[in-house]
Amino acid sequence: MKTTAAFVLAAANLVAGHTTFQSFVIGGKDQGQHFAVQTPSNGNNPIKDVTSSAMVCNGGTATSDQVEVAAGSSVTMQWHHNDPATTSGDSDEPIAASHKGPVMVYIADAATNGEGAVWTKIYEDGYTNGKWGVDNFITNKGAITVDLPNLTAGDYLIRPEMIGLHEASTQGAAQFYNGCGQIKVTGSGTASLPSTGTDMTKAYSATDPGVLVNIYSGLTSYTIPGPAVWDGASTDSSPSTPTTTAAPVSSAAPSKTATPTSSAVASAVASASATPSAEPATPTETQAAPAPTSTGSGSGSSTLPETFTIEQFISWLKTTTGSSSARRARRAHPRAFQL
Repeated sequence: MKTTAAFVLAAANLVAGHTTFQSFVIGGKDQGQHFAVQTPSNGNNPIKDVTSSAMVCNGGTATSDQVEVAAGSSVTMQWHHNDPATTSGDSDEPIAASHKGPVMVYIADAATNGEGAVWTKIYEDGYTNGKWGVDNFITNKGAITVDLPNLTAGDYLIRPEMIGLHEASTQGAAQFYNGCGQIKVTGSGTASLPSTGTDMTKAYSATDPGVLVNIYSGLTSYTIPGPAVWDGASTDSSPSTPTTTAAPVSSAAPSKTATPTSSAVASAVASASATPSAEPATPTETQAAPAPTSTGSGSGSSTLPETFTIEQFISWLKTTTGSSSARRARRAHPRAFQL
């Protein structure tokens, strides 16, 4: 009999530390117990199997209620130890202080019913300067407040969650608490949730470092399990084709009145001398002019001024390469000289 009584007392003490998501607080006003909140099927008991379907919405079923929240505004989710809440004289309200661990919030399109890889993490509070997310949760009297991303208007499920790690040094003993609420986002937000999210039945492993952990072993850091927090801006939509930011590309033909330069002519002469029958390529604005090169020895000047006339060029050509090259140059396509 004493053994049975001790067991019942121990079980009662364990249950005493649990908690449930019970209401929304919008604009400082509590919207009422279970209004737009899915009541969990297993009371305030924790989930220990991370692959259980209860990891989605704690066994809750959809209600006909919704709370309206403007895109980009804050929303508060109120938790209590017991359901219905009996806050007076309850030392474990909203949760036993021993249940230390992280607090997280996910969101999904309501049309998915939370099933599959549809959840996006929008908030997390792990372990900072010796204080846990659950410590902050207790300080805030069971309220979890998050700023919504600038979401497009529509119906969403929001899923707060916390993990009690007080027994998590044993595999499968971490305690998960979650619940789902139903919100209607209003306004002119433009951010769409990523098309591929997280499946809550596959989000965690029993051996993840943030799930299987001894929090009493001089912990100095903690790895929050699950995906990273979404930045609220990235989407899977392809960006529109730029129309005004691309640098313009000129397609205009070279001016017929442009004065030829010595480097451009030297290039044309080299081409004509090497293959007399080939027509030189037409210069374009995007082609870089080759650097001037030596054209060989001669009795006259071996270089041309930066600008010159065709007569000066022919005279120079006769002096440096001989009359035969000059004749070939005359047969060169006139576009090579940009006259």
